[in-house]
Amino acid sequence: MTPTLDVPTLDDRITGSLLGAAVGDALGGPVEGYTPQQILERHGGRVTGIVGPWNGEDWRTARPIAPYHKGDGHVTDDTLMTHALIRVYEKVRGHLDAYAVADHLVPELMGSPVWIPELEAEALPLQRIFLAEKWLVARLHYGHVDPREAGAGNIVNCGAAMYMAPVGLVNAAHPEAAYAEALDVAGAHQSSYGREAAGVFAAAVAAACAPGATPRTVVDTALSLAKDGTRSAIEAVAEVAARHTDFESALSPLRAAVAPFDSVGPDYRSPSLGARRPSRLHAIEELPIALGMLLVGEGDYRRTVLGSVNYGRDCDSIATMAGAIVGALHGESAVPADWAKRVAEASRLDLHAPAVALARVTREVYARDAELRRAHESAFATLTSADR
Repeated sequence: MTPTLDVPTLDDRITGSLLGAAVGDALGGPVEGYTPQQILERHGGRVTGIVGPWNGEDWRTARPIAPYHKGDGHVTDDTLMTHALIRVYEKVRGHLDAYAVADHLVPELMGSPVWIPELEAEALPLQRIFLAEKWLVARLHYGHVDPREAGAGNIVNCGAAMYMAPVGLVNAAHPEAAYAEALDVAGAHQSSYGREAAGVFAAAVAAACAPGATPRTVVDTALSLAKDGTRSAIEAVAEVAARHTDFESALSPLRAAVAPFDSVGPDYRSPSLGARRPSRLHAIEELPIALGMLLVGEGDYRRTVLGSVNYGRDCDSIATMAGAIVGALHGESAVPADWAKRVAEASRLDLHAPAVALARVTREVYARDAELRRAHESAFATLTSADR
């Protein structure tokens, strides 16, 4: 059946989601860690597109613990990890689990040099990813920990959630399957509400791929699957977001809504003593805010992603998640072409090739799933034939 013109195809949604995530990442990178007020003062107004590094030419030395060229259209580790996970899907050509992380993702991080925009050099991803992601290598390669349990003990953050869009896309329009697969994959990296966020984000991306999906249906799907503090945080943020259609007026109310569930505290760069520890009462901040901005922006890419960027704090990951969901909802045309072109050129990355590769894998996975489902239906029919 030929799709109607106003319904994005699977390939278009996959391209839109991955492109939307990368562009959101690049827009948010230069203002990550700052408050909306600091962003306003630094840029003489709100960020409305691609901007340069916060510290200008001093980006190499201004923050020695993170000597990265954030800005000028450079993607960050969110996109690097997303693309690495896609390469794992290309190798496995099937559903992933925690063992796939150990067997394929960790070797990717340790042994496959790629262009790192923030380092302005070709290097191993391991040399760019931050400490919570280096944990994968320490635990799985050096520690030989059971991959299903390796995430336990890591700081609880958005590290696993930030690159889970491919899991949602491989399970397009099947959020329950995306949730389950992402929880398995993320078990190698995160625990507690960090792992839960990975599952819920993947489910949100899968839900956004369903024909007729809207920002509201995506959030409702997330709420139907989320557990504990993650569910409570999304619910609180969504309730506030529903009262706003302008991100400027929503910035402070959304922060106030998520604050009781966010363990980091008011100063993002100086976390509280209880920050990032396992808990059934807390949630990462990034996912609820991304979903909140999705509602505020009513699914429009510019409004949603710029709201995420100007929120500050961990805004590159917020904008990555929000951009992935909007792109899955509306396809590539939702993402401003001028932004996408500048990010691809500045980051020296082909942002379309990963989408083409993942679309092929997604079709293969679906065909295999359908075959297994038919075999199960036949077996079940035989088992219950005596009931008729």
